[in-house]
Amino acid sequence: MSGYAEFSGVYDILTQNVDYPQRADYIADLLSRNGVTGGILLDLACGTGSLSVEMAKKGYEVIGVDASGEMLSIAMNNAYEAEQNILFLCQQMQNLDLYGAIGSAICTLDSINHLTEKSDVQAAFDRVSLFMEKDGIFVFDVNTTYKHREVLADNSFVYEADGVYCVWQNTLDSNTDTVQIDLDIFTEIEPDIYERTQESFCERAYEISELEAMLESAGFEFIAVYDELTYTAPQENSQRVFITARKK
Repeated sequence: MSGYAEFSGVYDILTQNVDYPQRADYIADLLSRNGVTGGILLDLACGTGSLSVEMAKKGYEVIGVDASGEMLSIAMNNAYEAEQNILFLCQQMQNLDLYGAIGSAICTLDSINHLTEKSDVQAAFDRVSLFMEKDGIFVFDVNTTYKHREVLADNSFVYEADGVYCVWQNTLDSNTDTVQIDLDIFTEIEPDIYERTQESFCERAYEISELEAMLESAGFEFIAVYDELTYTAPQENSQRVFITARKK
């Protein structure tokens, strides 16, 4: 999995369309519906900490974990500017090692998909379970197999915003529903002068039944799966779903 050394500097610019307060409201409601209204919350694969900050504003004691030191450097600055006290740790999901128990955990924006081996997904679930209190709630989202096969596939996309131009090229392995993603990032360093950098990573889609089995193996009770930011069941063309599970 990429460390996002180059991508980290433009990540927040290229994800300006992500409404983090809306996602925080939705996740907080999911947690509340399942009996969690505060306490220590793990934001797994927290990236630049935008969601960590929003959850901290809601009164959660947030621990943000990410494998990219570059991402975490930006996350710490974002938390400082938002006047939120958040502990950030540089760790891989499958090697999570905390100092105590957590009451809830979240993992969003298809971070689980970045684990392209089932054994690594299982290890990540096992580690979250190890540190979670009984009846704690785990909420995460994943990109669906439909999105990988029909939307990402072998397609290319172009993004442009605030002095950044990004060409996104995909290559699908249909045997595993894994997409190789290659980014060419052009960042404006002077008027009309751009610096080119490159980043590559992979995402793999998993069937909901596979994720449910891995959660059960890790000691979680599968609660529900919803279409993105809703309380309705996923459709055949759902691109992202949210899953909730409870620690047994």
